[in-house]
Amino acid sequence: MALQRVLAVDDEPFNLEIIEEILEDLDFELATAASGPECLEIVEKFDPQVILLDVSMPQMSGYEVCKALKANPKTAHIVVMFVSARGSVEERMEGYAVGAEDYIVKPFGHTELKSKLLYLKKMLAEKEQLVQQVEDATNTAFSAMVTSSEMGQIVNYIEQIGEINQLGELAQALIMCLSSFGLSCNIELRTNDTRQHFSTSGICSPIVIELFEILKGKGRLHEFTNRILVNYEQISILILNMPNDDPDKRGRIRDHICFITSVTEQQLRAIVTRDRLLTQQQNLNEVIGMVHNKFHTLVSMLDSNRKDNEAVFKELQEEFEQRIPSMGLDEDQEIFIYSKLDKAIQRSIAREGAVADVKSAFKEIESDLALLAQHVNH
Repeated sequence: MALQRVLAVDDEPFNLEIIEEILEDLDFELATAASGPECLEIVEKFDPQVILLDVSMPQMSGYEVCKALKANPKTAHIVVMFVSARGSVEERMEGYAVGAEDYIVKPFGHTELKSKLLYLKKMLAEKEQLVQQVEDATNTAFSAMVTSSEMGQIVNYIEQIGEINQLGELAQALIMCLSSFGLSCNIELRTNDTRQHFSTSGICSPIVIELFEILKGKGRLHEFTNRILVNYEQISILILNMPNDDPDKRGRIRDHICFITSVTEQQLRAIVTRDRLLTQQQNLNEVIGMVHNKFHTLVSMLDSNRKDNEAVFKELQEEFEQRIPSMGLDEDQEIFIYSKLDKAIQRSIAREGAVADVKSAFKEIESDLALLAQHVNH
């Protein structure tokens, strides 16, 4: 559902006035309540998509109100953003544990609240677009695996992801696998300094993204209410609806989730390694091409120089053969000149052999580079 109606709940009239002032230029219908009981009384009739809920109120705290909202099937879908003067990690964790989607700390500026509400508007719009697709995909997954055991589903998933080479496709396959167990989830994939987020509902809420950041280095497993967060080095998975009515099933599903996360991380590493090797292969091929061009240019220069020398010595030899007999030299002098000329020609021939050696060395280097490229490619 698109964001159209917002309910603000605060026991301080001044705070409600501030919220009204901030939201007056946004296209939202705003209702207000001065207490938790009043909120619960009007919420079903007003049917807001978002509730801005003060934490510290008499009669009922914001946490108690949120629990009541999430326990009621008619109001459980409503997005709750806590508004509090305190914003410690513990309080944010408590807010998330009772089902809130976001948290804003007083005093907040106009821009901050607007930004958060516009993000929630985007999240709700995308969720509305994707909900039917997710339902269709989930139904397809359930139909395909209805006769399979839980381990059979996991085996099918492992076989499937072995053919995947894109991170987004891997995340969607993971969502489908978890959906086959009836689980809704949020996922964070970490590669280098990049974080990517995926969700059964299409987009992760701000508080979930913050939760991933807070807990990514604080242990492998975190369980609270019907949620469980599994941390690996490059993947974190937050399950939103763990089964609570069957302890044996909950333990079995928890083990499955840990194993699936571990397998998925190995495939993620394989994808990252493959991409890195492809980049190295491309760079090496560029180097080989450059070396090939340089080598052939140099060999061509050497060969051209050899041919020029050969032509010069041939012309010089012919000229000597024509002129020496007419110079009036004695036989020893003629022999001396011919000997010098012959030695110069022999040195030229020796340089021709050196050119051949250079060509041979270049071919060996090119062959070695080609073998190296094949090794990197495989």
